[in-house]
This record gives sequence, structure tokens and C-alpha cells, in this order.
Amino acid sequence: MKINETNNFVNTKEKEGLIQGLAAYLAGAPTAYHAVAAVQDILEAKGFKELKENQKWEIEANGRYFVKRNSSSIIAFTIPADSFAPFRIIASHSDSPSFKVKENWDLARGGAYTGLNTEAYGGAILSTWLDRPLSVAGRVFVEACDGNGHCCQNCNGIIEKLVDFGEPTVLIPSLAIHMDRSMNEGFKFNKQVDMIPLWSDSLSGAEGEKTFLQEVAETAGVKEEEILGSDLFLYNKQAATVWGSKGEFFSAPRLDDLACAYASLLAITDEAVLAEHSRPATESYAKGKINICAIFDNEEVGSGTKQGADSTFLYDCLRRITFAMGQDEEAFYCALADSRMVSADNAHAVHPNHPEKTDENNKCFLNQGLVVKFNAAQHYSTDGESYAYTKKLCKGENIPLQIFANRSDVAGGSTLGNISGSHVSISTVDVGLPQLAMHSSYETMGVKDIEYMINFMKVFYL
Repeated sequence: MKINETNNFVNTKEKEGLIQGLAAYLAGAPTAYHAVAAVQDILEAKGFKELKENQKWEIEANGRYFVKRNSSSIIAFTIPADSFAPFRIIASHSDSPSFKVKENWDLARGGAYTGLNTEAYGGAILSTWLDRPLSVAGRVFVEACDGNGHCCQNCNGIIEKLVDFGEPTVLIPSLAIHMDRSMNEGFKFNKQVDMIPLWSDSLSGAEGEKTFLQEVAETAGVKEEEILGSDLFLYNKQAATVWGSKGEFFSAPRLDDLACAYASLLAITDEAVLAEHSRPATESYAKGKINICAIFDNEEVGSGTKQGADSTFLYDCLRRITFAMGQDEEAFYCALADSRMVSADNAHAVHPNHPEKTDENNKCFLNQGLVVKFNAAQHYSTDGESYAYTKKLCKGENIPLQIFANRSDVAGGSTLGNISGSHVSISTVDVGLPQLAMHSSYETMGVKDIEYMINFMKVFYL
């Protein structure tokens, strides 16, 4: 069942609109750069103004702002009507496992074909990338000039352009079982051999053959020789789908973690949240909060970049907000002590064919509520205090909660909450949407759960 078809499970316009909106967002966000560009479009439509890191920040009461770093991370925030206030931060990430195209891209394959030379980005389930329609997207950097020989203002002679081939362009073919009879008995993929996508049925450079770089240049609307650099990735072209006996499941590429990023965007731009946030303090109404939506890049490769959760991006923004509002460093640290963060990254639902892979008591299921994640080694940031706060919020709004913890004999993953906490030390809870096949090129979640997540995030901001 395609996403735009009606189904019995999504029985209200509002719920249907959430899934439709998520599907549209995912379709327009094949890379972290596109994901952030789509967030920027929605923010600007809601009256948010862009701030630049290399310019002085001018911030006003009731203001709405955002700042980007590397075009793949973005932090949006709203200023309350009254004085400086504690921060309420929701953090997620914009990247997903994929394959990055290497700078010297062309590989002769089999004596007659050309493949794209790629390397794995993040911990993908490799088999899920085989025999699927794939395309290429990302960004290119090109020489920029105003026509008079002078570089454009603030561009250093270089501008960035997003590119997306749009149509299926490459595919990674499986080896036929006739050529390896042990294929179904366990197969170890060699990323330099088995995971190279097929680009052309002729060798690169052959007469009349369009090269990959020529295709990139045409897509970007520039000349081939103008391209100075690029960051290009493969992505799955399969459309999002609602399916199941009641239309209760939703499958799409990049649910981890764009579903949470999308939910946080809808929460911070919700009209009720914005209206409540702009109310002046009275005797019966406490002063507001500085609501923050942070979407970081590179979580899938450890967050250790200038735009990742392990960078100073969030810390820098919080300090600049503080100082732009006329506060000093002491006020900054006082605000941090009263601040809270939600680290939003998806969680592993019980697999129907492998229930033994999850802890028998601390497990979650699709369509049964928001997931709070625990780990004794603090790979997740949740502790008793942050869980109690979250539980109280959800109880007041009838938002169902589930608990996830890994089996004690299985090493689990981690996320950005504890990494960000090493720079900005505030009370944090790790939450997520329950999903199946995490890090597959096509993941699955429950239709109901996106609404639970958005409602929780709105309550957190309020």
C-alpha cells in the first residue's frame, strides 16, 4: 500500500497528515545536507531568522532563530517574552548509514563495466543495499564569480550547491546463487568488491560515454571544470510505504534518525507551543523557556566532527544566546543547572522472528508508545531523575511509555546524548521511536508512534 492511499488504521486527517508529512520529508532528505535544507525551509516559513556564526548575534524577546554549521547540522531556538530562562533542548541527528563516493570515483569492472568507487559510511546492514534502485545526492563546491572578476561576498570564491540525481542511477547487484552455492549459508561481504555499485555498461572515458563527473556537473547546473570538491552519497530510491493488515506499519529509508528530527521540528514550530512561549510572565504564570531543536550530523560515525554532537556547536550556541541577551557567564551556568535535554534517537523493537535478542522485561513494540532507553554503562544518558521527569510529563498527557535496555550479554549501541553531555552537562533522557531493521536501507516503524513522539516533545517544550 503506497503512502498516499487511504487505510483503515490512520482514521483521522491529523494522523494521516503526520505520516504523509514524514514521508514527504524523508523523500526530500536523501542526505544530511538536504535534511537540513528542508528543516530550514520549514523554519523560515514559521518566521525563524537565520544567524551566522561569523557575525554578531542580535536577539530579541519573542524572537525565532536558527544557525547552521557545515550545512549538515542546524540549531533552532525561540526566545521567550520575558527575561533570560533555562534551556529545553531536543537533540537528534541528520545522518544515516550509507556509502560515500570517493574523490577518484571510476572503477573498471569485469572488463566492460564502470562502477562507482565508494566506501561505507556508518554501520549499514550491507545486504539491504543489494538489488535496490539507488541514486546519488549530496553537495558540490564550485568556483563563484560575479562576472567582473571579483569573488561574491562572503563566499571566498567558492559556493556550495546541493545535488540530487533524482532518478535511479546505480545498483549493487547480488552474485547469483549458481556462482556461490553457499550464499544462503552465511556470506561475508567485502566492501571493496561486493558493495561497488554499477554505474555504466561501458568503461569510463569511452567515446561518447558520459562520465560520472559530467553527470554531477549537469545536475548542479555548472561546468565540469568549475567543480572543486564534493560530498556525495548513495541513497535508496524506494518510496515510503504504509502496510500491514490494518495499515499499521510504516517503512521508509532513513527513519533512523530523521523521524525524530522531523518530530522535533514539528514540536518547536507547533502553533500552540509558539503561542504559549510568547506569553509574558504573570503571578500565575512562570517565565518561559528557551526552546532549542538541535539536529547534529555524523552520529553514525561517532559524532567527532566540527558539526557533530562531540563538537562545541551546542555549547557555542548556548553561550552566544546568553551573551546576546545581556547576561554574563554566571547566568549561563545557573541556566544550565536548570536546563534539560531530550536525546531523541530510535530504539530496537522486539523482532517478531528473534524475540530472544531482547531483554525479557525491558523491551518495546511498534505502536505501543514512546521508548525510554537505559544503559548501566551510560551509553544512554537516562538516569532515575531524568526518567522520573519524563514519566511525569507523559502521565499528565496520557502518552504511553515503554522501556528499553539491552540484554546484559549483548553490547548495545550508543547515541548523541552522552556525547553532547561531555560538553554541555545537563539532565538528559534518551528516548526513541521503536523500529525494526535499524540501519537497513529500508526501516520499519509503527504508524501510531510518530504522534506519541511529537506530543511528548510538545509537552517538553511547554
